[in-house]
This record gives sequence, C-alpha cells and structure tokens, in this order.
Amino acid sequence: MHSSTVCCAGLIAACVMLASTGERVQASSAVPPADRAATMGVDARQIVGTMLSNEDFALRHPNRYAYISEERSDRTGGHLWREKVVETGAGKVRMLLDEDGRPLRPERVAAERGRLAQIVGDPAGFARNSQTLKDDEAHALQLLHLLPTAFLLSSVHPQGGDLRIDFSPDPAYSPQSMEERVLHGMSGMVLIDAKALRVRHIEGRLPQDVSIGFGLLATIHSGSNFATTRAPQEAPDWKTAQLDTDINGRAIFFKTIARKEHSEHEGFTRVPNDMNAIQAVAIAEQP
Repeated sequence: MHSSTVCCAGLIAACVMLASTGERVQASSAVPPADRAATMGVDARQIVGTMLSNEDFALRHPNRYAYISEERSDRTGGHLWREKVVETGAGKVRMLLDEDGRPLRPERVAAERGRLAQIVGDPAGFARNSQTLKDDEAHALQLLHLLPTAFLLSSVHPQGGDLRIDFSPDPAYSPQSMEERVLHGMSGMVLIDAKALRVRHIEGRLPQDVSIGFGLLATIHSGSNFATTRAPQEAPDWKTAQLDTDINGRAIFFKTIARKEHSEHEGFTRVPNDMNAIQAVAIAEQP
C-alpha cells in the first residue's frame, strides 16, 4: 500500500492501544456472538476496547507476507499496476508485473530489475527511503486509537457475522495535533468480526471542510473519504484486501492535496519474519 499525505491512505487498517494487562483479550469471553449482541445490551466501547487489545496483540507479533497488489493511484500515474509485494521489517519490496493489463516491454522489465538491484546494493538506503511510508502508516493507526475517546459511538448492530458500530465526532474532544484535527472530523462506521473481534471494514467521510491554521496551513475538503476491507490470514493476521481513498484539499502555499487510490491485494503467502531486503528482492523476482 502506498501512503502519502498526513491525512491519506493510512486513515485505515490496524491500531495501537495496549491492554491494561498487556495480554490478549479473548473474544469468546468478552462479547456474545453477533446474533445475540443487540439483545444482550453489549456496550460499543466494551467491544471497541477488546478489539483494540486484539489488534495490539497482532501488531506486536507481526508476520510477513508476499502478495499480489493491483493499484490505480497518483503513485501509478493513473495506470493500473499489478505488482508482487514482499514485506520486510525495513519496508515493502515491489516488482511491477504488468501495466493496464498488458505485459511490460523488455526495457521496462530491465528498468524494474535495475531498481531492485539498487535495493540489493544499498539495503540501508532502501530502509531510509521506506521510513516515510512507515511513518505515514503509523499516523494511519490513529483513527481506531481515537475511537473510544474522540468519537461518539452508536449502539451495536449485528450485520451478518460482524458487529457494526457507527461513529461521529465528539464535540467535547479537543484534537491534539493536525492529524487528529482531520481524523476527528470524520464520520463513518466500523465492522468488527464477531468471533475474532478484529476490524473487517472501516470507512469514514468528512461531512464538512476541515481547516488547519484558519485555512492558511491546509484545508481538507468535505466529501474526502476512505474505506478499507481486511481479510483473515494465518492467526492472528488480518491483511488489507481492498483500499479506497479520495482526499482533496489545499495545503500551505496553495499546493493542492489530491490523493486518490484504489488497490486490491490477494494471494497472501507467508514469508520468514526475519526476511531482509536482499532476500525479498529474490522472492519478488521469482516468476
């Protein structure tokens, strides 16, 4: 996944919130299944709290994967890129497989292999270049982290095998940063798997403009939105299966913020957790 601006692609996915005991909270002992949730009077904050603990457990025990990504975004210049992605602790190694459904020309293949050769020759540089993306993804975790404190939560509604909770800004909460200002302006919903108590889907939208510094630093326009869907893999892993973002606005010095992305991920395969960039390149280059 490619993240970009302070409020962008990463407004999604998993989150960081430590359980008070530091141990994983088991779903079976915390909430009833979806078909009983409404009648049992389960509190939305209780469910969110347990979900956050489970997400934190998974975040502290990450497993690495290789998968196929299809993405159309600003990063791809509006083209549809199909890539092989291999996760490492330093970042994600990508190998472009085709563009707009057509095989790459020989010179494009050579350019891709040359780019991967640079990673092999300078893995430390690859790690440095990947840090910005990792920082953006860390910012993205804030939305779920803020749910119990910065948002008003609806009652729990069963939806298939999931529990749906709608959220809207709590006017009593004072955002502590520019990132929080944008996130706190969102209204949306989260679907939590009723058995695993993990986030299956989350989406949000800005119902009105959010201005930072009276609009002098940035303005994110109403209608800006995101949605992401995750799928379970090997326990305790859940991975992003689909991501959509449409963020529009203007930043300092009138630079336009326009970040659009649609990506889908499939074919997840475990790779060693201690995979380094050089090993990841070798996997990415495999047919």
